[in-house]
Amino acid sequence: MNSRERLLAAIRCEQTDRVPISTYELVGFNSQAFENNEPSYKRLMDTIREKTDCVCMWDMKSSHTIAATSCPERLSSIQKRGENYTDTLLTLSTEKGELTSSRRVYDNVYTSWQYKHWCASIDDIDKILSIPFVPLTYDDSDYDRIRNEVGDNGIIMASVSDPVDLIMFSMEFGESLVWAMTETDHFTKAMDEMHRRNMINLENMLKTRVVDLYRICGPEVITPPYLPLPFFKRFVTPYVKEMTELIKSYGALVRIHSHGKIATVLDEILSFGADALDPCEAPPDGDITLCELKRRVNGQVCIFGNLQLKLLEHASTFEVREEVRRCMESAKDNGGYIIMPTAAPINVPLSPKTEDNYIAFIEAALEFGKY
Repeated sequence: MNSRERLLAAIRCEQTDRVPISTYELVGFNSQAFENNEPSYKRLMDTIREKTDCVCMWDMKSSHTIAATSCPERLSSIQKRGENYTDTLLTLSTEKGELTSSRRVYDNVYTSWQYKHWCASIDDIDKILSIPFVPLTYDDSDYDRIRNEVGDNGIIMASVSDPVDLIMFSMEFGESLVWAMTETDHFTKAMDEMHRRNMINLENMLKTRVVDLYRICGPEVITPPYLPLPFFKRFVTPYVKEMTELIKSYGALVRIHSHGKIATVLDEILSFGADALDPCEAPPDGDITLCELKRRVNGQVCIFGNLQLKLLEHASTFEVREEVRRCMESAKDNGGYIIMPTAAPINVPLSPKTEDNYIAFIEAALEFGKY
C-alpha cells in the first residue's frame, strides 16, 4: 500500500499492511511549511518524508475577519516590536461600540499568545454579533501545488471550527465558562447565531474545493470538568453532527479534534457520525486509556494518537520505544488506528533530543506496527 491508500483505509477502519504513522503538524510534503525551510529540522523532516504517512494540514485562504463574517473595513491593526517578540494590536469598530484585542508572537516560536481578548462581558459579545453577517469567500488557487506535492504520499486535511471554537475564544477561557453557566440563555443565542453563520460558510468552502479529510475543532472546550455533560449535549452534539453530515454529503471524511478528558462525552462524540477522533490523550492528561478507548469505539471511528509531545521532548529513546510498543499493543488489532503525537514542536532551533526521540518513535512504529 502507498501512504494515501494506507491512511484512507485506516480512517475507514479497514485492514492495512501496517499501522499508519502521522507526525501531525510536522508535514513532510508542504514546501511552504516552516519545518521544511528550517535547517535544524532537516534530518527529521527527511526521515518523516521517507518513512511516515503524510496527513497534510492545508487550509484555503478566506475573507474571514472575525465572528465568521468578513468586514475588513471594521478591523484595523498596529504592530509593535519588543525585545524578542512582536505584538499585534487589533481594533474592531462595531455598531455597538469599539473592541480591542492583542496577541504576541515570540521570535523563533511558531505560535501566538492571546493576552487581551476581544470580550470582557456579554455586552462585548453583543458588539461582535452586531457586525453584519457577510458570508465568507474562499480561494483554492494553492490547491494544485499542495496536491502535487503530497501525491500518493498522503492525504490533505483542512481544519474547521465549530461554534464553540468561534465564539468562546473571543473571551478569556474562565470568563467564557462563567458566561455559559450563569447567562445560559444569552450564551444559547450567541451559539445558535454562530452556528447559522458557520454552516453557510462551511458549505461555501465545500463548494469551492473538497479535500480528503476535515478536522472539526472546538468540542474540547465544553468537555468535563470545564462544563457538565448536558452542556456538551446542547452546545456541541447538534452543531457538530450537522457539520459532519454536511461534510460527508460532499464525499469527504471527518475527524473530531478534542484534547483532554473525553471519557464522559465519548458516546456523544460517537453519535456525531464522524470517521476519526484525535488526539486521544491517555491519563493524566486525558481520562481514558488507549486500550479502553479502543474497546469503547468498537470500530466506529479511527483513533489518532496518543503519544504526548512532552514524551518526545523530554523522555529517553528507550522510554519512547516502550510507549510506542504499548500504543500498538493497545490499539493496533483489527485496524482503525493511526499512531500520532498529540502536538508538534514549535521552537527553532529543534532540540537534538526531540529530533532523536521523533526518529526513535518512527522506527519503533515501523517495527511494532506491522500486521
